[in-house]
Amino acid sequence: MSTIQAIILAIIEGLTEFLPISSTGHMVLMSSYLGIENDKFTKLFEVCIQLGAILAVVVLYWKKFFDFSKWQFYVKLALAVVPALIFGKLFDDLIDEHLGNPVFIATVLLVGGIILLFVDNWFKNPVITEEPDINNVTAIKIGAYQCLAIMFPGLSRSAATIIGGMQQKLSRSLAAEFSFFLAVPTMTAATGYKLLKFISDEGSITGDQIKLLAIGNVVAFIVAVLAIKFFITVLNKYGFKYFGIYRIIVGIVILALTVGSH
Repeated sequence: MSTIQAIILAIIEGLTEFLPISSTGHMVLMSSYLGIENDKFTKLFEVCIQLGAILAVVVLYWKKFFDFSKWQFYVKLALAVVPALIFGKLFDDLIDEHLGNPVFIATVLLVGGIILLFVDNWFKNPVITEEPDINNVTAIKIGAYQCLAIMFPGLSRSAATIIGGMQQKLSRSLAAEFSFFLAVPTMTAATGYKLLKFISDEGSITGDQIKLLAIGNVVAFIVAVLAIKFFITVLNKYGFKYFGIYRIIVGIVILALTVGSH
């Protein structure tokens, strides 16, 4: 992987991490298009730079994220991340297998897009509009939706948790905000696990690889700061419909190209 390739993937990550269109799916597909070898470092890179994008949440929402007087908020995040930690550990090898399959990712993008066309009509009457009203059980249930995104690369962690929140009677904007916050411990844990696993398997990590990870995280962070505000504006104004249409188009194009190439 070259520096230019790392920057391109990081831009894609920053743009797509908080959109319900699957950042991982887009990075995997772009890696294939750019001819980047689908090796262990590429898989590490695609996970680790998500942390850079996620840290944009901490910066943009720092007043709320670091309000230590509201300790219940941190308890909810800790409980909500548990299902994904367990699930990710149990099915790590299967997940990596799916990440190398463009047809699988494109199919999930397509099916997920169809679902997004109807989500806004399914959950029209939210009753929870403020974060303090989210109880621990609800937080765990929302966190469990992350397991779907882990199992089906291309689904989108953002889409899964926002829809999960709406299913639990959260307003669309609150579900999106809680999804953003939940991403911080989730991706911190995922990055740490993948990094330790990579070093354990490979024996070490090189200076060039560290440089690429650093560049990727910085670029993803900067782009994500801009993308978050855009997403919130579009989500509040238009809902999920246009994201669904985009996913369907991308999924069909990728499937057509893949079938055509064979």
